[in-house]
Amino acid sequence: MSNNQQNMITQGTTLIGNIISEGDFRVEGTINGSLKTSGKIVVGKTGMIDGSIDAENADFEGGFTGKLKLNGTLVLRSSAYIEGEVIISKLSVEPGATFNATCSMENGVKELSIKEETKSSEKEKTA
Repeated sequence: MSNNQQNMITQGTTLIGNIISEGDFRVEGTINGSLKTSGKIVVGKTGMIDGSIDAENADFEGGFTGKLKLNGTLVLRSSAYIEGEVIISKLSVEPGATFNATCSMENGVKELSIKEETKSSEKEKTA
C-alpha cells in the first residue's frame, strides 16, 4: 500500500466503530471509536473524534476526546479542542487552542548526567 493514499471522513458523516489503516486520514466529520494508522491524522474545523487514536502525527483544528497516542508530533491549531489522555513525542500549540489533558512526552526527554550538570554550573561560575 502506498503512503500517498489519504482516507477522508467528510462533514456530515458519522462513523461508529474501529478503523485500522496504513494511510493518512483527514476527518471533517465525526468518529466515535478508535482510529489506528501508521500515517498522519488531520482533523479539520468541523471534525470530531471521540475515542482513541494511535498514529504517527496529528494536526488538529477540530475536537478530540479520549486517549491519543502518537509516535511523533501533535499540532494544535487555534480552534483545536483536546480533552483526555495524551502520549506524544513533540507538542506544538497555537494561542487559542484548548488543551485539557494529562500529557506524557516520550522519546524526546533526555536526562542530564551528573557530569554534564557539574560542567554547566562550573562554566556559569567562571563567566
